[in-house]
Amino acid sequence: MSYARFAIYYVPPQGPLADFGATWLGWDIVSGLAVPQFDMPALHDITMTPRKYGFHGTLKPPFRLKDGQTAAGLERAVAEMAETLAPAVCDGLELTRLGRFLALTPHGDLSGLQRVAEACVRAPDAFRAPASAAELERRRKAPLSDRQEALLTQWGYPYVFEEFRFHLTLTGKLPKAQIDTWIKTVQDNLPSLPEPFGIDQVALCGEREDGRFEVIHRYTLTG
Repeated sequence: MSYARFAIYYVPPQGPLADFGATWLGWDIVSGLAVPQFDMPALHDITMTPRKYGFHGTLKPPFRLKDGQTAAGLERAVAEMAETLAPAVCDGLELTRLGRFLALTPHGDLSGLQRVAEACVRAPDAFRAPASAAELERRRKAPLSDRQEALLTQWGYPYVFEEFRFHLTLTGKLPKAQIDTWIKTVQDNLPSLPEPFGIDQVALCGEREDGRFEVIHRYTLTG
């Protein structure tokens, strides 16, 4: 299959958390198939934005391939990177409000997770086409610090390295008056969250012609 963009994500392994994420969003990123959502008023609407990406934590944001590079070469590069990376572990995951969005975020010592994310940004970057003028303009609509602007210019995304915050997105931007209600709804449906929370594999994912992402291949971290 031909993909418009690629990304490196953490995709939860098969189990209750992965099942919850797919059913919450209505999209299974592993199988690349739509699945029935929880039967809740407005859930389809508030998950419209994250649905296309699937339930995941971003490690390297979506990017287009540079001219002259191939998907097969990218796959080899990610496989080689995974062989050099040790798994990361922290205390666990928790439901968090990020502005007007809801997400699962890690807590505890995040240095290992940061290490994995930084490697995922750096190692395959030779395959990334420079961000287009339109992409840069869209990112600059949000107020950026000088450091974020520098990261955007160099890496095509302003929230990497020390600006990075790992999260598994659950909603789009929520109306302020509904945030507390949705927090309770998520809490009522979440499975037990992993304690500790570890990342021992990464997934190369691709954006299909319909704009939705699916897993191309998982790579176990064996460094």
